[in-house]
Amino acid sequence: MSATRARSAEAKQQRERAILGAARTLATARSVREVTLTDVAAEVGMHKSAMLRYFETREQIFLALAAECWREWTGDVRSSWESAPPEAVLARSFVSRPLFCDLLAHIPLNLERNVSFESVRVYKLASLAAVRAVAGDLGSREGLTEQQAYDVVATAAGLAGALWQMAAPGTQLREFYKSQPELAHAVVDVEPRLARTLGALIAGFRSPTAAR
Repeated sequence: MSATRARSAEAKQQRERAILGAARTLATARSVREVTLTDVAAEVGMHKSAMLRYFETREQIFLALAAECWREWTGDVRSSWESAPPEAVLARSFVSRPLFCDLLAHIPLNLERNVSFESVRVYKLASLAAVRAVAGDLGSREGLTEQQAYDVVATAAGLAGALWQMAAPGTQLREFYKSQPELAHAVVDVEPRLARTLGALIAGFRSPTAAR
């Protein structure tokens, strides 16, 4: 590869990093749902049409960002097992990442829909590798089968995304729920509910009935 082509590839990678960083900043401040391709372009200082040289669609940007979040999450969980029971570690690992929870809810709904199959493949490989790595740890620590451990971690991710949306954190909707006594059960506290559910799932898998 020539020096010119090497510099061009490096510049492209730097620009892609800047775009992902802008998307992360905007989605953290607002929500994934509210951030448009135009918003990201303005944050980076590019025209929207110029961004198409780096990412096909808004969905591709956030799918790539979700893959990053999976990799970051994996390292954190694998270094935290000794800090608490496994269900608490998993619950905390998601709730401490609001953007990740937000992305997890949107991935199956729309982020995998308006992208190329290659983009989906790259994302799926990243997410599956993350779940398998954490499930491997969980299985060996808790005496679960490979499938059981995988089901626990995959359930944790799915519930984290769903519960986060139900909780509506930082919104007027959540304040409305809190102001209405008859809506007390609509006020979702994600971390304890997620931990309770995962704890019950792990206990169920370890029971004699599950073993049979």
